[in-house]
Amino acid sequence: MAIKLVISDLDGTLLDCDHQISEANKLAIFEAVQSGVTVTIATGRMYPSALPYAKQLGVDVPIITYNGAVIKSVSGEILYEQCLDTGVAQEIITLCQENDWYIQTIDDDNLYFKEHNEKAKYYESVAGIKGHAVGKNLADYAKRPPKMLMITDNEVQTDEIVALLEKQFAGRITAVKSMPTYIEIIHPSVNKAAAVDRLIEKLNLSREEVMALGDSNNDLPMLKAAGLSVAMGNANQKAKAAAKVVTEDNNHSGVAVAIRKYVLQKQG
Repeated sequence: MAIKLVISDLDGTLLDCDHQISEANKLAIFEAVQSGVTVTIATGRMYPSALPYAKQLGVDVPIITYNGAVIKSVSGEILYEQCLDTGVAQEIITLCQENDWYIQTIDDDNLYFKEHNEKAKYYESVAGIKGHAVGKNLADYAKRPPKMLMITDNEVQTDEIVALLEKQFAGRITAVKSMPTYIEIIHPSVNKAAAVDRLIEKLNLSREEVMALGDSNNDLPMLKAAGLSVAMGNANQKAKAAAKVVTEDNNHSGVAVAIRKYVLQKQG
């Protein structure tokens, strides 16, 4: 069955290690759109962080953000939203403060953290947005967060905290490692696959007509669900195992290689 919808993760997938979209990726996406294929983004990033990339690509369909918690058009129309429970979000912030773990929360597309430390500055630089340092009252800004993000010191700590969160908040959250030092915390019903299902229903397509590309754990549900799942050459082993095929890495325009081969039926 022909691919009619291409959904790409951003970091480690569509973006290279300098957080840029290569000219080869842009050209392949343009050619796909010109041939009638719909192309969009599914990312753990905040909507305002993902939006500039969608605009670069000329995407005019809804984009999936916050790991699937929000599906929103480029013009700002919300098609779907599922936020964390306020009480749960505030419990998690308390736990992090007790253990001196970095956590940030979101309200109405605004970013909040306790203090403007190195982790906060790093996230701001990568995401291309400016957050707000609110001190010890961070929990007051966790009314309806679509996602919370912890940034750890190393990958071992990430895995340990993910296991702790999944045990302590079982059934109330999903905690997933999206990068070696990133822990995404979302509502248990939220994932990229569920968001993809909502989008393909709106577009009157089937999963078999979808090609999904990703590189990390938060992409696993989407990769397992897509008709054609593509892991990046730089993807972790779980992503590669979940995918049907593996393309080039993100620094060598792996998205373009996959689009040209599997969507446009071109080589090279």
